[in-house]
Amino acid sequence: MEDLKIVQTASWVPDQVIDNDDLSRIMDTSDDWIQSRTGIKRRHISKHENTADLASKTGQLLLEKSGWQAEELDLILVATMSPDAYTPSTAAIVQGRLQAKNAVAFDVLAACSGFVYGLAVASQMMSTGMVKKAMVIGSEVLSKLIDWHDRTTAVLFGDGAGGVLLEKVPVKAPTLLGLQLKTFGELSNELSAGMTSSGNTFPKPLTELTPFKMNGRAVYRFATHEVPESILQASAQNKLTLDQIDVFLLHQANARIIRQVAKRLKQPLEKFPINIAEYGNTSAASEPILLDECVEKGMIKRGDILALSGFGGGLTTGTIILRY
Repeated sequence: MEDLKIVQTASWVPDQVIDNDDLSRIMDTSDDWIQSRTGIKRRHISKHENTADLASKTGQLLLEKSGWQAEELDLILVATMSPDAYTPSTAAIVQGRLQAKNAVAFDVLAACSGFVYGLAVASQMMSTGMVKKAMVIGSEVLSKLIDWHDRTTAVLFGDGAGGVLLEKVPVKAPTLLGLQLKTFGELSNELSAGMTSSGNTFPKPLTELTPFKMNGRAVYRFATHEVPESILQASAQNKLTLDQIDVFLLHQANARIIRQVAKRLKQPLEKFPINIAEYGNTSAASEPILLDECVEKGMIKRGDILALSGFGGGLTTGTIILRY
């Protein structure tokens, strides 16, 4: 049989680091307050790089590390909620910069679940035979959407990108072991950013985008209840037990959420790597950045079963279970 394989991982973050003490100088907050509530110590914030810049650098790293040529790619997906523009898509910009002339390219917008949704789209396109080699990237410059004087949201987010190369190859056992995607549109107002208005009719100027707005308590309740359910549903598809999953790579939104999910699933916290202290919440980029770090550190090895689970704006959840 043939199934998808994660061939390579890579990530890229801006050089500029803003720590909690930096934020305390411009708003009523403190390092203790932020760390105790979120687990975040610092975040990487772009000075001049936009979302396509971070994605392109990640894509170039993926090609260099794998030895692939850009012309070999059939598909480029970029998961993002902070694109460079409404059009062209961020993925199209990346495709042009990499000179991946044979790749179809488009964006996936599912906020913090975006990378899992991107993997799901790529896997389905590969299953049809349309795609042999794919690049899936999560890339965000969320600092474009932050009100730096609103401590309820400004302390949470950071910029970065991460991604994978996927290939359809002969395998002895299936590698795609479970998939669950769900949208809760009735809760869409609980987390929003970049809202536009139709009120900019002639001759008024263009409407400015709105910054992040979030009902923190509602999102916390949502995540701690729906993420465990998403993981359980995905694992049940091939009758996997949670004990068979080696590593849970959760969206890095809040360290408290991750600990609570581990508790609800009755799994040891050691199986839930956390890097939010360094990067903050990077939305669609958080899981691929975490995956790349774990691979580079030897925490994930070939044959391990991984559960990647995203949750956030939409509201959405998404879990994909893969054999690495």
